[in-house]
Amino acid sequence: MTVANNSLSQYIFVTASYWAFTLTDGALRMLVVLYFHQLGYSPMEVATLFLLYEFFGVVTNLVGGWLAAHWGLNTTMHVGLALQIVALTMLAVDSSSLTVVYVMVAQALSGIAKDLNKMSAKSSVKLLLPQASHGKLYRWVALLTGSKNTLKGLGFFLGALLLSLVGFQSALKLMSAVLALVFLLSLFLLQSDLGKTQYKPKFKEIFSKSESVNYLSAARLFLFGSRDVWFVVALPIFLQSELGWQHMDVGILLATWIIAYGLVQSCAPLITGIRRGKIPAGKAVVSWALILSVVPLLIVVALQLDMAAGRVLVVGLLLFGFFFAINSSVHSFLIVAYARADGVSMDVGFYYMANAAGRLLGTVLSGWVYQRFGLEACLLVSAAFIITSSMISMRLPEYH
Repeated sequence: MTVANNSLSQYIFVTASYWAFTLTDGALRMLVVLYFHQLGYSPMEVATLFLLYEFFGVVTNLVGGWLAAHWGLNTTMHVGLALQIVALTMLAVDSSSLTVVYVMVAQALSGIAKDLNKMSAKSSVKLLLPQASHGKLYRWVALLTGSKNTLKGLGFFLGALLLSLVGFQSALKLMSAVLALVFLLSLFLLQSDLGKTQYKPKFKEIFSKSESVNYLSAARLFLFGSRDVWFVVALPIFLQSELGWQHMDVGILLATWIIAYGLVQSCAPLITGIRRGKIPAGKAVVSWALILSVVPLLIVVALQLDMAAGRVLVVGLLLFGFFFAINSSVHSFLIVAYARADGVSMDVGFYYMANAAGRLLGTVLSGWVYQRFGLEACLLVSAAFIITSSMISMRLPEYH
């Protein structure tokens, strides 16, 4: 049953479902990092808990686009919501049952769920607009992506707050109940045939044959690796273990960062000059990436000069978030613009496979590099990754 089939209504339904999922995903990430560090897990062990989450994100994005072309985007979005409910329920058990392997399996389901949901939402936007509407497409993608990250930031705050107020297990039970309600509503509100294609691609076609999609995907891998190599594990543990911050302090900072990051993403079309008729392309990706690469280097210099570490990290994190948000928003627009209309879920899925691979690489390095060499080394790796991303981006065309 479909309540409304017009583009704006469907965009609203897709966005609302994406928002609800993202809120639980952000909260779960913060709950796992803070709770297991509290239990005495080392930085590398905390990073290990996310390995299958990120690994299955790679697999899901690679296969998810092919599944969406056969099943429809509404089905893959529903499957994503259902798997997240299962993952939350699995983790809401007594702490004595939370072995590393068990948590990794639950996180694997959450990783599959997150990327099915994201691929479905981003692909849907392409199909809800006429092909030539690049300006409107840029605005819609920026709003979807930016609002998602704002909600993820609220999720970080929610995770830290719930951990302090009701504890790990009760927080997970509450989130699974809310998400179950969203799942039931989405069954009635989302268009049933959204994203189904007349042409059913073969499985071997999951790898993109588009040069522009391939270069953008490679650039995305290093871009997101550059963020997670210091943001995911190293930064929250450094703030707790070296600076003595409490759960809520860390949660508020990271939540504020993600919220501000999402707001900048939503405003990226204005920042990059859409009112002057500027639609970003390959050259814009290179220049914005080079600006971003300076920020982690400046943080390292400030720390080497023995400036107040807390203040340096807060200011540096906000600067990094501003420029990273613009980079990410431009990337998100370009993949939808580059994607084939008759295979949008395939191209978007392949691209977000690279995104997940970057997160996986960044997460592993965040734990390992921090444990071996410290936070400054993580920041140097971040800068190197961003420069690599900008070099790859030099091969990007304008847009089709």
